[in-house]
Amino acid sequence: MARPHRSFFAHASALLGLLSLMAVACFHFPELLTSREFRAVYNEQFARHLLLVGLAAAFVLGTLAILRDRNKRIATIGVGSATLAVLLGGTNVQFDAIGQTPYSLGLDWFVLSLFFSALVFVPLERYLGKRTLSPLRPGWRTDVAYFFMSHVLVQFILILVTASTSTIAGLAAFPSLKAAIQSLPVWAQFLIAVFVADMAQALLHRAYHNIPWLWRFHAVHHSSRHMDWLAGSRIHFIEIVMTRSAVLLPLLVLGFSTPAVNAYVILVGLQAVLAHANLGLRFGWLEYLVVLPRYHHWHHARQKEYVDVNYAIHLPLVDMLMGTFKLPRDPAQWPQEYGVMKLETVPKGIVRQHLMPFQGGRRFDDYVD
Repeated sequence: MARPHRSFFAHASALLGLLSLMAVACFHFPELLTSREFRAVYNEQFARHLLLVGLAAAFVLGTLAILRDRNKRIATIGVGSATLAVLLGGTNVQFDAIGQTPYSLGLDWFVLSLFFSALVFVPLERYLGKRTLSPLRPGWRTDVAYFFMSHVLVQFILILVTASTSTIAGLAAFPSLKAAIQSLPVWAQFLIAVFVADMAQALLHRAYHNIPWLWRFHAVHHSSRHMDWLAGSRIHFIEIVMTRSAVLLPLLVLGFSTPAVNAYVILVGLQAVLAHANLGLRFGWLEYLVVLPRYHHWHHARQKEYVDVNYAIHLPLVDMLMGTFKLPRDPAQWPQEYGVMKLETVPKGIVRQHLMPFQGGRRFDDYVD
């Protein structure tokens, strides 16, 4: 068991070193690389302190891996990246007031989100996981690439989603219904928004599974053969835009308040990671109220009887209403295998997977394993 620990040190050093280098780039080019919306969540001092921690950890873990003579090449990437980050200014990079730009990349959102997600879920899955699964399991590089794409391009995704929904929402006006919803307290609006959005997403989700040309996009998400917190990131760019548009549209049409919508967006981010996580905890009756790992894992099961069930993202009640609820009563029963039924229909790698839906049902020899 010692070898995986040493491998983990090297890869953790590489991750932290590269994230630190990206963070320094954000300090040098804040207008271009940081998201205006996300900058409101954290302050400069917090970012500098976190960067210092990342640099120190990259050096320590990388040095330990090199001294133990395991994964020297990977560890050198971590130490080298951290060294370059320091040479480029490290925590001492100074910048003037950040100017306004029409758009920017969300590199800061990627760095912070990946750091804290890994910090929370890697230990949780190691000690509470249903399966013994390394963070470096097959396909992890592909899923990190998806994580990078969805976070760095977040502003462009929002622009596309807003453009696609605002026009349609502007055609529909229900003043009395909007007034009734907006008269409710924020917590009540939030609960209703969760149900409305989940119903809209579940209907689209079922269409993904039953309409062949939509399935080709959604098959990318189901191609994950190993379920963990990172697997949920594997989503085709076009599916991201379609799904977020379908969810945002009813919330805009019905006039939910900004705080209620923002609270819902936070829930989506948290539950999407949690639902895919490799956590073997027994939640008892909560599994029938909230979508938790075992519930959603059965949706990803490579079993014929589960190909058309458990479409809800938040509330099992939605599946109960749709007639698509299915969960083994035995809390110890989990899927034996994950992935699409026909493995050869989805190739390896983010680029080939993005091209796959446009290739007319082609089969691939180099498929996801």
